[in-house]
Amino acid sequence: MKRTAIVTGGGRGIGLAIAKKLGEQGANIVIFSSGGEEKYKDALSALTGRGIEWLYVQGSVAALSDHAKLIERTLERFGRIDILINNAGVAPKERRDLLEMTPESYDRVMDTNTRGPLFLTQAVSRQMLKQAPVGGVRGHIVFIGSCSAAVSSVSRGEYCVSKAGVSMLTTLFADRLAEEGIFVNEVRPGVIATDMTAAVTAKYDRLIAEGAFPIRRWGTPEDVANAAAWFCSPETTYTTGNYIDVDGGFHIKRL
Repeated sequence: MKRTAIVTGGGRGIGLAIAKKLGEQGANIVIFSSGGEEKYKDALSALTGRGIEWLYVQGSVAALSDHAKLIERTLERFGRIDILINNAGVAPKERRDLLEMTPESYDRVMDTNTRGPLFLTQAVSRQMLKQAPVGGVRGHIVFIGSCSAAVSSVSRGEYCVSKAGVSMLTTLFADRLAEEGIFVNEVRPGVIATDMTAAVTAKYDRLIAEGAFPIRRWGTPEDVANAAAWFCSPETTYTTGNYIDVDGGFHIKRL
């Protein structure tokens, strides 16, 4: 049976790399992003060029009213949901010292990065529970977190808090859903070359050159996609509530 994967924020960057990887492994792909479909025509053409069946659904993960539309359209097209990749996320529009953070910035980041994924995962999990398991598996859910879940950045505290919340979401849903045959895990990227890091390229170029990362290069969206795809493998059925650091070894404490 062909599986179906929802990838939030799948029109570019890490999300697109994950969509391509899962699609190449045989999954139908549903991309859920806030822009119009025309905005992502090149990305969607790339999926078509790889022989991947896809559906594009416009909406925001932060808008809970869009979740039902996403699930309804996915079921209309493909009949089931086997994989959810919670990838969509935002950084603060402006980096500010922790003492200058605004409630508006905090709410915006938390709504997209933590609150939205919580309730989307809740809704998708309910759908997965209605489906007959395949090989004892009802579904795989992967949260794309961040090294910022455990690394302090006082100029973007709201982002760190949101990703720490994502890590707990992984734990909670893994605990709740394990006996149901739904496995929930997290990928924690480090410094990955995406639109989100483009504004601070010089900073990270310097840190890489100075050896802050044992593997001295930028991470790529494909690095993250490989880890996410492993967590979604039909053979990965005795791992839940775990995370993989995809950060060039940045998590290693060194003297």
